[in-house]
Amino acid sequence: MSDDGNGKTRINRVITRSGDDGRTGLADGTRVAKDHPRIQALGSLDELNSALGVLRAKGLDPDLDGLLETVQQLMFDLGGELAVPGTVTLTEEDLVEMESQADTLNAELPPLREFVLPGGHPAAAWCHHCRTLARHAERDLVTLANTGDDTVNPESRALLNRLGDLLFVMARLINQRTGTPEPQWVQRRDR
Repeated sequence: MSDDGNGKTRINRVITRSGDDGRTGLADGTRVAKDHPRIQALGSLDELNSALGVLRAKGLDPDLDGLLETVQQLMFDLGGELAVPGTVTLTEEDLVEMESQADTLNAELPPLREFVLPGGHPAAAWCHHCRTLARHAERDLVTLANTGDDTVNPESRALLNRLGDLLFVMARLINQRTGTPEPQWVQRRDR
């Protein structure tokens, strides 16, 4: 790492070989196995954040893109909490804001009459994919907490739960705004 002249540390060496033994370093210097539940949770967050980046690259409406940028920042904050055990960054205010955003978007939608199948507009389908990744990250965070690790921020766990809800609503809204029919589950007897 080196100082960029502005007081910020920049990574200038990507290949370090320090993980070749199956262990990796947390930001606090602790070395853990790459299959440790904390690293699993970090990996799930990274996968989710990457998928959110792909979703944002699909040319969403500015309000949705701006909201997803905020979500990506929050996911990076959550990753920081995991990289430095005991750090708390996300708060109840973040949780309330995400729930408020989901409620605001949901107000534009008609009530659900049937279960929704993932699909429709390509951006909506990808939004559903992001939703499943958020649920996976949530499960990994629960697994970490269930190992007896008391450093998992309960607000962060709840935030991932709300994010899954937000992404579901957003997928429906993308289909509505693009005039794309929303795929719905049809009971077996009616197919």
